[in-house]
Amino acid sequence: MIELKNVSKTYQMGDITVQALKDVSLKIEQGEFVAIIGASGSGKSTLMHILGFLDRPDSGSYTVFGEDVAKLKDDKLAILRSNVAGFVFQQFFLLPRTSAIENVELPLIYAGKKDLKAKAHEKLEQVELSARENHTPNELSGGQQQRVAIARALVNDPLVIFADEPTGNLDSKSKEEIMTILEELNKKGKTIVMVTHEKEMAERAKRIITVFDGNIISDIKRIKDVKLPEGERKMSAAELFARKETSIWAELFMDHLPQALKSIFSHKMRSMLSMLGILIGVGAVIAMMALGKGAQQSMEARLASLGSNLLMVLPGSSNVGGVSLGAGAVTRFTLGDFDALSKAGGNIKAVSPTVSGRVQLVYESKNWNSRAQGVGVLYSEIRAAKPEFGRFFTEEEVKTRAMVAVVGTTVVSQLFGNSDPVGKTIKVNRKNFNIIGVLPQKGSTGFQDQDDVIVVPVTTAMYRLLGRVYVDSIDVEADSLDVMADASKQISQIIIAKHDLTAKNIDSFQIRNMEDIQNTMKSMTNTMSMLLGSIAAISLLVGGIGIMNIMLVSVTERTKEIGLRKAIGAQEKDIMMQFLIEAIVMTFGGGVIGIIFGVIIAFGISTFSGWNIVITTWSIILSTLFSASIGLIFGLFPARKAAKLNPIEALRFE
Repeated sequence: MIELKNVSKTYQMGDITVQALKDVSLKIEQGEFVAIIGASGSGKSTLMHILGFLDRPDSGSYTVFGEDVAKLKDDKLAILRSNVAGFVFQQFFLLPRTSAIENVELPLIYAGKKDLKAKAHEKLEQVELSARENHTPNELSGGQQQRVAIARALVNDPLVIFADEPTGNLDSKSKEEIMTILEELNKKGKTIVMVTHEKEMAERAKRIITVFDGNIISDIKRIKDVKLPEGERKMSAAELFARKETSIWAELFMDHLPQALKSIFSHKMRSMLSMLGILIGVGAVIAMMALGKGAQQSMEARLASLGSNLLMVLPGSSNVGGVSLGAGAVTRFTLGDFDALSKAGGNIKAVSPTVSGRVQLVYESKNWNSRAQGVGVLYSEIRAAKPEFGRFFTEEEVKTRAMVAVVGTTVVSQLFGNSDPVGKTIKVNRKNFNIIGVLPQKGSTGFQDQDDVIVVPVTTAMYRLLGRVYVDSIDVEADSLDVMADASKQISQIIIAKHDLTAKNIDSFQIRNMEDIQNTMKSMTNTMSMLLGSIAAISLLVGGIGIMNIMLVSVTERTKEIGLRKAIGAQEKDIMMQFLIEAIVMTFGGGVIGIIFGVIIAFGISTFSGWNIVITTWSIILSTLFSASIGLIFGLFPARKAAKLNPIEALRFE
């Protein structure tokens, strides 16, 4: 069944080269019970590790049922360990905080036989330990732990049981129990290869091989002919590497998820500290994005209040800090310019003149200093200022210079409190005005409160209230955003013709495109949102580095565990998947808690500062995906490091 020919193995220990095996040749038949004995450092353990596919020879050949396995890659050796070999170690190597039944089930997972978990119960019954299957290793005696290890070695029905000093740490009673189990297994056809330094234990085997200084110095067969039980068959070469492989990564993920969760919950404090960085990062992202989006929506609402497709015609040059052709020349606009633009048609949809000034408002015993604006009838349409209560003034009221007014919400709160102002009379610079409507709330822009205003007919403001001859500006609404440039050109031509301007003073007025102002303000808001999000993302990055650090520490702490998993059949992808799952679960869990934390922080900021916040589904999805990606990216290096560990070096790690 197993044959070694001229196998040698050399180890480099610092500057010293140690030849553990020297041209060893050996043949083991199926059904044998072989004891390998020798002093410490004789090479007996190295021989068993090579026989059990845990290590490779430097030279020579190793065949199993005629198949040469000496130069196989790690994953192929893992399949052999899963199909052919079952290991029983002196230190038991049971996973702590894991029940006996779960320890026994572990090889089934790596063999792709998780659907056969009933076999774990069967094997525990075989070693008379079914009553203790839900107990963890620290609740079992040494002998019981070794019996669990034997059940684990048997669960995949291997051809050979490799036992490394199986009785070394046991009392005499437990030694007898373990040896009896091994003898019974051999009688049922299992091949047993046992390494021991105890001569009395070796004498219970059917064959004793003595190793000294890397050489086999004696090979005594106590029973010459080994007969297999009826029905016991030999494994074909094709069956050596037969393994039920998980077809898709999703299935592999689900296979290893319970193991990863168990590892996370068995180290609660470490896991919580690992999640903390991600939690803070995701919380910061959610809060900052909520603030940024809230600021953006507030800005958009305020920009919308300025009106759409709006052009503002203003006196004076548009050059700031530059040299104007008409330096010192300013075109003053009158209601005649307003009439000319109103009748122009073309790309001009609506026109409204504006004149403004500070006024004193008085109602009963209350008074308030505010800004008065005289405007045209179409102002409410151009500036999105249709009254929420009452009405706007009419063309007839403009012509008759009527003493009517529409007031902002700040004026209402200062003079009327919670009472309805519509229909009330107030004094504006000692003149009585009847309030006919209340403007919609628009908030503040910079240092100006847009709601602290009283709007009256432009003629009333000019001739009865402020004593003006000229208007301050003229608002023009274009037909659409597409014709803004054409409308601006049309306005310029009308003003030049109306005032008979020449090349010297053509720069005495300016036309401001509100779309440009809106785009600039939106760009600033978007930049601020991106800046806030980027700052928060940095904390996520720091959290990811913390995850990688903790996972690297975890790999070092669990080196023996990784060695055990590889010894019982785990491939590199199995180890890598488990550590990746642990990293992803911790970052994803931290992300979910971080979302809740971020929402609470955002609402807290809104409550105490009064800032507007908007929490979007996209920000939550983005944060969750980003946190899981952090786990994948920063968990990859520790997972790969764990997967690449040599099983023998891992098992010997201190």
